[in-house]
Amino acid sequence: MKNPIIISSLFLLFHISCTSDEVNTDPHVTYTTIPETLITYAEKELSDYMNTPSVNENNFRLTMQYWQEVTYVNESNYNFTARNVSNNVWGDLYVNVLNNLSKAKELIGQYQPVPSEVSTWPAKKKNQLAIIDMLSVFTFQTLTDTFGDIPYSQALNNSQYPLPVYDNDTEIYESLINRLKADIDHLEEGQGTFGEGDILYSGDIGKWKRFGNSLLLKLGIAVADVNPSLAQSTIHTAVSGGVIMNESQSCIFRYLAETPNFSPIFENVVNNNRDDFFGGKPFVDFLNTTSDPRVSKYFKDVDGTYIGQAIGLPGEFSDFSAPGTFAYTPVTPGNLITYTEVSFYLAEAAARFGIGGNPEGLYNNAVQASFQEWGLSSQDAQNYLSENPYNASNWKRSIGEQAWVAIYNHPVVSWNFYRRLDYPALQAPPTAINNAEGKVPVRLQYPGLEATTNGSNYSKAATAIGGDKLTTKVFWDIH
Repeated sequence: MKNPIIISSLFLLFHISCTSDEVNTDPHVTYTTIPETLITYAEKELSDYMNTPSVNENNFRLTMQYWQEVTYVNESNYNFTARNVSNNVWGDLYVNVLNNLSKAKELIGQYQPVPSEVSTWPAKKKNQLAIIDMLSVFTFQTLTDTFGDIPYSQALNNSQYPLPVYDNDTEIYESLINRLKADIDHLEEGQGTFGEGDILYSGDIGKWKRFGNSLLLKLGIAVADVNPSLAQSTIHTAVSGGVIMNESQSCIFRYLAETPNFSPIFENVVNNNRDDFFGGKPFVDFLNTTSDPRVSKYFKDVDGTYIGQAIGLPGEFSDFSAPGTFAYTPVTPGNLITYTEVSFYLAEAAARFGIGGNPEGLYNNAVQASFQEWGLSSQDAQNYLSENPYNASNWKRSIGEQAWVAIYNHPVVSWNFYRRLDYPALQAPPTAINNAEGKVPVRLQYPGLEATTNGSNYSKAATAIGGDKLTTKVFWDIH
């Protein structure tokens, strides 16, 4: 597939500094574009957020102790307020992604097909709207997994709801599951979509169906501890519908070599001309202890060894292992849902509910998928598994620790595994801010702008979830 160039002026046209009353729309933007352009932009913004290591937006590589900051260690110590990180997350996902998807939906609804399109337009329209809604479901899940209760039913309608209420996160999940099932049913192969405007799958409906079912599997797994019956029915529907089953079906954003279209990892690690990150000691030590050959893909060596710095502390860049070659490559793709991720969900579904097959076999397959993703051989994976076998008596530890390792380059998702399974057993650094209460954060606090401009609804939400704190758990995180 040849990617369309993402014109740099799009970033000026649609980029918005987020304030609470601008969450749903930007009053200064004139949308004079087509849905395909909006889809390209929204897909890139979603991938950029999920994959960037920018300390202004996505610090989950630090939270999951994959990386450690070299000099300025505020975010490694969970001080996310100094940079207004939550404001930026809110803006990335509500404004840059959801608002543009909403506008694309509106333009599709307004479109009048020319005579030659009349017979094919209804099916194409359904496909386009289903894809838009699946991307919206993905984004809303990411938001509610991050914050808990969020604006949902009144979001994206600034004219009617300039100060939207916060919906209950349990109810949001139920709505997302129902929406996603309907979206999958609406997809029809052989009909039109967004074509090359869709960077993720180039309009391949078969792959979009697998994406939808894989996202449904992700939603089902998330509620496994709090609503087992809903989890099992959702997982059954997803698996029977057909999830991502090989690397070619993974949902990834293909970046280009030139600015502003290169990988956000490359942008932050290379293009900024700063050596800001090296390996975190807990993760690098785990790789070394388990003789994991992926360490050579994940990090660069220091005189033949791999060394991570203690979490929360600065250090000399040359003394510790820098991120691997992937971080210095402009075209490293952005992960949204990968075969590796889905494979671990399948292993977890089997371990929890006996769905889909033998847990050990699916665990082995998930580890093998990770080795394949990083260009290592099947024999490498088998050798590793012989030393790190599945433990049925503590499957949460087996799957949790191995997902931590395998989903190294997908930190937002890795954080979900950690919170749900309580493995790996991460410890907050003694230098962490007081607001962390000696714990690794399990939630981001709401944006400061919400407290000042949507104060009444913010206060109600903070009370409903048990306090706007880093230690307040989202509804599905009960252990």
